[in-house]
Amino acid sequence: MSANFFNTIKKSFADVHIDRTNTDAIDAIDTTEFLEASESLLTLFASKLTQPDVLGSSAFRPVKNDMAGNIKKIRDRQLAAPVESENLQSLVINELKAKKHTATEGMLWLTRGLDFTAQALRHNISNPSEELSTSFRTAYTGTLKPHHGMLIKPLFSAAMSACPYRKDFYAKLLPNESTGKEQMETWLSALEERVGILKDFLAGKTAKW
Repeated sequence: MSANFFNTIKKSFADVHIDRTNTDAIDAIDTTEFLEASESLLTLFASKLTQPDVLGSSAFRPVKNDMAGNIKKIRDRQLAAPVESENLQSLVINELKAKKHTATEGMLWLTRGLDFTAQALRHNISNPSEELSTSFRTAYTGTLKPHHGMLIKPLFSAAMSACPYRKDFYAKLLPNESTGKEQMETWLSALEERVGILKDFLAGKTAKW
């Protein structure tokens, strides 16, 4: 029997440290761990055709490429200023102090992409009879779609329509269903918590450019 998806990823969002005691009075999220967990999430989406992903369609490649590009922007800033970038909030604050916002903009878009994914999966497991395409379309409408232009929307719309059938998705994601559901809930809840922290931070004055 194949391993659950959550046993194969490099880093779970449940293992991404949140410092709730830092002097800036914000819940600071570890940069390296968060980027590793985000990269692990990308394996849900289309990659090499010879190594099928969980969602199983090349139509999701624009979704993956968008998120991967934003991860790179954040990591590039971390490598350029490691001392100032130990957590995501410090990375953003210090980049903006330097009159730059490439990584900050990347963080905003990555958060939107992660929010889209989290809402789609949450909606689907909360509605056991709903097909994946419906859940992903609902999540897209409430997260990424309001920020996308006319050229991008059709690409993402195609991805929503290309979602696998519900039964096929979960058979691939959780072949060992007895333990997989608990693992998925732990991972998803942790993702939702960290996305919530970032959304609140990015909506504040300190993250504006």
